[in-house]
Amino acid sequence: MDVKFIQTKVGALLQGDKVIWLVIGLLAIFSVLTVYSSAEALALRTGVDTESFLVKHIVLLCAAMLLIYICHMVNYVKYGRLSVIFLVIAVPLLVYTQLLGETLNQATRWIKIPFIGVTFQTSDFAKIALIMYTARTLSLMQSKKVALGELIIPVLLVCGLIAPSDLSSALILFFTCVLLMFIGRVEMRNVFSLMMLGVGAFAILIMLSEFFPDSIRVGTWISRLRDFWLGTTGDQFQVEQAQMAIAQGGFLGVGPGNAQQAHFLPHSYSDYIFCVIVEEYGTVGAMVIIGLYITLLLRCIRLVTRSPKAFGAMLALGLCFSLVIQAFVHMAVNVNLLPVTGLTLPFVSMGGTSLLFTGISLGIILSVSKYIETSVGEGSKTNDANQVALDS
Repeated sequence: MDVKFIQTKVGALLQGDKVIWLVIGLLAIFSVLTVYSSAEALALRTGVDTESFLVKHIVLLCAAMLLIYICHMVNYVKYGRLSVIFLVIAVPLLVYTQLLGETLNQATRWIKIPFIGVTFQTSDFAKIALIMYTARTLSLMQSKKVALGELIIPVLLVCGLIAPSDLSSALILFFTCVLLMFIGRVEMRNVFSLMMLGVGAFAILIMLSEFFPDSIRVGTWISRLRDFWLGTTGDQFQVEQAQMAIAQGGFLGVGPGNAQQAHFLPHSYSDYIFCVIVEEYGTVGAMVIIGLYITLLLRCIRLVTRSPKAFGAMLALGLCFSLVIQAFVHMAVNVNLLPVTGLTLPFVSMGGTSLLFTGISLGIILSVSKYIETSVGEGSKTNDANQVALDS
């Protein structure tokens, strides 16, 4: 069969930035290989076959790939129109999670979907909703007067509702919104005001923890910082096992499926999966993973340079910031540069809704890429078209 014909068919099927598609495919391959290695320890603890976890992960990964494809086919302008609705849905879900959510590992982050019994992490949905809304509001501020409170209040509200049970995710989301404000040419005094209000909201959370110690995990934050700075007991066991895994990996690693420390790391399939990658594939494998996330970031920055004021460009960059910052925080924790956070490696770690919502984020990024490239090819003015669609 003609190679050019196959390339044409694949190009028509997978539209948008082909480099981002390649990054997604390589991350998926790493995910399957590493989850199979790291899930063996989980299988031994639960008495379930490793293949069962692998099959479940592959099914979720395929579902995430399907979501990527569906989301990348949708015109990204529609996400701007839906952002307010999504945000209105996200806030009550976060409140419900804090009050009546499922608790796992001393954190209340999930709600159980009725009738099907599947748990759903509401913060994953809220993060995408807030980034959509922030990108839309910043885009509107380029051409008309928009009250600053319309941007600052939702950011503080959503991040404040996520923080009690998942401070690290809330901080990444808050920092992402601050970066978007900076890129969106918001006055620095307003950006600084948001940061100061964020510090104030964090102080309020600490004070409220005296009355709601089970809901606001201040004790966990303090113990993790103490363990990190002083090297005391607690999380030090998994930190030590992670360091041993990295040391054993060396330059080329011990080979796929040969990781030993994965059997001792409590969460090697999620929070510490980067250590398993380093042990099996060495420094070379680590550099490949780092390179993939950097490539994703650079390709999204390219969208901004081609369409600097577009809603879509800020949307793609905001979602990309969220994923890439989380990836580097995860890797920094694994090499003991940051305290334990519990963050997964996006699109690599074994997970449920987090994997699916990462797929949605990547699909939206590809949607932006597809329509920006199409409009540039047609010689149209992308920014004006986006603004008219948002205002309509």
